[in-house]
Amino acid sequence: MKRTLSVLLALLMVVTLFAGTAAAEEKFQSRKIKMLSIWDDTDPSTNGYIIAELSKQYAETVEGFELDYEFVSIDQLDTKVSTYLQGELPDVLVYESGVRLKKVIESGKILDIDKAFTEMGIRDVLDDGAVSLLTNLVDGIGLYDLPLGLNVEGFWYNKALFEQAGIEKAPETWDEFMVACQKLVDAGIEPIVQGGKDKWPMTRVLNAYLVRSVGLNAVKDAVEGKAKFTDPEYVAAAQMFADMAQKGYFVEGMTTIDPATASAMLESGDAAIKYDGSWYTDRLNQPDNMAGPEGIGFFNVPVVTGVEAGGTLDDYSMNCGNILMVSADAYDEQLQHWMKFVFTRIGDFAMQNNGSFKGYKINEYPEMTAYTQIVADALRTAKGSFLWFEAKMDSESSQIAQNNIAMLYSGEMTAEEYMNQLQESIERNR
Repeated sequence: MKRTLSVLLALLMVVTLFAGTAAAEEKFQSRKIKMLSIWDDTDPSTNGYIIAELSKQYAETVEGFELDYEFVSIDQLDTKVSTYLQGELPDVLVYESGVRLKKVIESGKILDIDKAFTEMGIRDVLDDGAVSLLTNLVDGIGLYDLPLGLNVEGFWYNKALFEQAGIEKAPETWDEFMVACQKLVDAGIEPIVQGGKDKWPMTRVLNAYLVRSVGLNAVKDAVEGKAKFTDPEYVAAAQMFADMAQKGYFVEGMTTIDPATASAMLESGDAAIKYDGSWYTDRLNQPDNMAGPEGIGFFNVPVVTGVEAGGTLDDYSMNCGNILMVSADAYDEQLQHWMKFVFTRIGDFAMQNNGSFKGYKINEYPEMTAYTQIVADALRTAKGSFLWFEAKMDSESSQIAQNNIAMLYSGEMTAEEYMNQLQESIERNR
């Protein structure tokens, strides 16, 4: 009897061992997934890092997975994507929503995200506000891109420098904003710093005044032919930007400053103001922020007195950041499996680790930092929105707007010349 029991126990151990081996071998068989990105995946404040870290977690659950991460500078992104569109796309690509994305959608080369997420049973992880914004940016065609932020934009400022210059409260009107800039100059403080090396941070300031002085749909109207960039009120917006530069309201040599350096200058007190999006909280929430946990404040784009079309302080410039496209041809069971893992976790991961909103539902909120609370309050109170300068522009016009802003800043180009070249491009590509 004992011998029989021993044999049975031995057989049970063998069966258990084989079962365990079989279970280990039953891990999902993945593959290499290639991603084109504009972010350093080692920088904890970037979307690239978030996706890379979630991919590392994913790799522990499957066999054969590898994230092939290709980095390209943001000013080369259009060229890189255009080249890929002539052949085979990477599995996942960073791009910008709007007119350029609409053309990619029409090529039939990228995945219908709405359909794919519905079929995966994870459609509810996408934030409704982000979906609405992304869909509107492509004129309602559908959801073909994944958000990497749910952002409001505006001016971030160094509270200590405002106090030093005798500025008692954040400006709410453009006139108050200009007074604040002059007070900073008079106190020997550099007022505004932008990451001008990347160009778009400078056009954001021009757009800020354009929207408030002309109307929330100013750029859209000009692109669609309802108005012209050469109309006097549009030229006046470019002139405002040029005047601000001439008065010393922007730091010297701004076209050589990258966004990371601009952020460091604001935090260290080398400049007082920077226009940026709420993605900036990823950086502000890092322990090496020299301004400390509450040293940087935020104010929405100031309104222009008497211009009702320019909206109120409850209307924000909003976007979903640079977005992700997924190759329709590359979409298979392996890519689907990775997407389901990453994008059902990204909302909570970003909030827990960066205190930022990425356009996905968040299941567990940590105690918010002061910076994250600023964004949460803005998203909660926002009643209307407007778009950034290039959102509705074709690729050529967008490049002209960004390339020429440096010459408007330096005085090498007049406001009339800047808007003339932009209008000519818009008409050429309409």
